[in-house]
Amino acid sequence: MRAARLIRMALLVQSHPGLTAAALARALDVSERTVIRDAQALQEAGVPVRSERGRTGGYHLAPGYRTRLTTLHPTEAETLFLSGLPSALRDLGLSDAADTARLKLTATLLPSVRAAAEASVRRFHLDAPAWFREPSAPELLPELARAVWSDRIVALSYARPGRDGAAASAVSRVVEPYGLVLKAGTWYVVARLRDGDVQGDVQRDGTGGLRGDGPGDGWRTYRVDRVTALAPPAPGGPEAFVRDADFDLAAHWEAHARAFARALLRTTVTVRLTAWGLGRLPDVVDGAAVEDALASASAPDDDGLVILTLRAESEDVAHDQLARLGADVEVLAPAALRACFRERAAALAALYRTAPETASETASGAASGAEGQR
Repeated sequence: MRAARLIRMALLVQSHPGLTAAALARALDVSERTVIRDAQALQEAGVPVRSERGRTGGYHLAPGYRTRLTTLHPTEAETLFLSGLPSALRDLGLSDAADTARLKLTATLLPSVRAAAEASVRRFHLDAPAWFREPSAPELLPELARAVWSDRIVALSYARPGRDGAAASAVSRVVEPYGLVLKAGTWYVVARLRDGDVQGDVQRDGTGGLRGDGPGDGWRTYRVDRVTALAPPAPGGPEAFVRDADFDLAAHWEAHARAFARALLRTTVTVRLTAWGLGRLPDVVDGAAVEDALASASAPDDDGLVILTLRAESEDVAHDQLARLGADVEVLAPAALRACFRERAAALAALYRTAPETASETASGAASGAEGQR
């Protein structure tokens, strides 16, 4: 374990000169005292790492010193070659660059490590898009990716979906594109509005994707396939922005995606469930609603039934989801949803009250009816 940590520390110092003991301790999940001891161990092993004081201090490697990739463990090389998504690289226009980089990396590896890396490519393939949909890269994705790479401000135009079947409206925003996210085959751009731009971008996307984050916080999330045009900002203004060094794209996406999923749950439903229905609830209800629902569950009664409060997107959605549990769920409120289940149950009971007619009975009835008309 310590040997692996020492290698990670050397690579961190090499790629990020000037890291403090506190920063290294957070990255390595150890104490600052352990970082100091590890730095001494690296020096004793011949790695020229040193600590400097002052505003530009921190840990540095001697000028010109670099670790070598030939120290990669075969498992590490396998993981490295699995870290890319071929479809995502293709969408971004980076397939050729990725192939070239992979060839260069392969050429630097020891033969035994190279074989392990190549074996992983033959055994695993990552396919991001969801089933039953034809993946298509948004036309402006490569250009938007270049803006993300170069921290370039863009004037972004997109088609905002209308509510309740209304036509889409054209909207323009001047944004700082911080990152791109591929979610279930759909690309999103996470951006920050420039000062003075309109703040009211929040609305729901009819396909269930993210459209915007909290009003007033400056951060927005747009579906790239709805972006209709990209242009430089107005003449005379800055062309590039200074990226916030503390911004974490993965953490931002996780937090706002979770908040968005919860924001959709606008309807409250009270249900009574059997033990089997309670166990099946996570399979039929939105994941964002399950945790809160289980926390509100009552203790089982003498018959083993549990009452809980469930949040849903709408009564129609709640009906479609809970209907999958059959008689193992009873809707107690709201009254309109309970009435909907009662009407559906009555219709089903009427439909299945008698035995079905066979094909021969249907044909015989039709023939006798035709004979009586002669």
